[in-house]
Amino acid sequence: MLTRAEEDHLKAVHRLLEDGIASTNAIAERLSTKTSSVTVMLQKLTEKGLLNYQPYKGVTLTREGREQAVALVRKHRLWETFLVEQLGFGWDEVHEVAEQLEHIQSPKLVDKLDDFLGNPAFDPHGDPIPGKDGKVRLRQTKRLEMCGPGESVRIAAVSETTDGLLRLLDSRGLRIGSYLHVQDVHVFDGSMDVKPKTGAPFNLSKTVIHHLQVEPA
Repeated sequence: MLTRAEEDHLKAVHRLLEDGIASTNAIAERLSTKTSSVTVMLQKLTEKGLLNYQPYKGVTLTREGREQAVALVRKHRLWETFLVEQLGFGWDEVHEVAEQLEHIQSPKLVDKLDDFLGNPAFDPHGDPIPGKDGKVRLRQTKRLEMCGPGESVRIAAVSETTDGLLRLLDSRGLRIGSYLHVQDVHVFDGSMDVKPKTGAPFNLSKTVIHHLQVEPA
């Protein structure tokens, strides 16, 4: 059984590898800790057969390490879904709570939670929820910033789930599944004018549209 700190490092490596390379500095930044502490933890996880770590060459997951990391992701996203759908939490309120709940060591509880929720494929932020077998449902999405004038899309996921961004989206009435018609893209600052299905058009900054994953409406 892994400690919470070990699980946090394992999940951080898995998340960073999805975007490219999991370096010691990147892991330390993600977990808000010192690189020296990360190095010690990576060595421990390597000794346990969960990572392949070589100084200055980055980190990779072993097969067992990936399975455990995916199981953590599954628990986290199922708990987020439960908190939003069953307990009425806002999608900007669930991350920290799910961070605590994901460390509960009960596969039976997680499987029953999954069944209770109807085996959801995506969490409240649009992130895929791995199944019991570790597989995820794939779909074709792109960042909103890649869209041009005249395109109509639906928000499929939010790649950055900071409270500030989620609250901003709430203030604009935007959620997963929200329809947007791209009216214009401003070369000067990279912002975008969009129109929802109902209501007046509004402008979204370059930072916001970078973090919105969309699919054709």
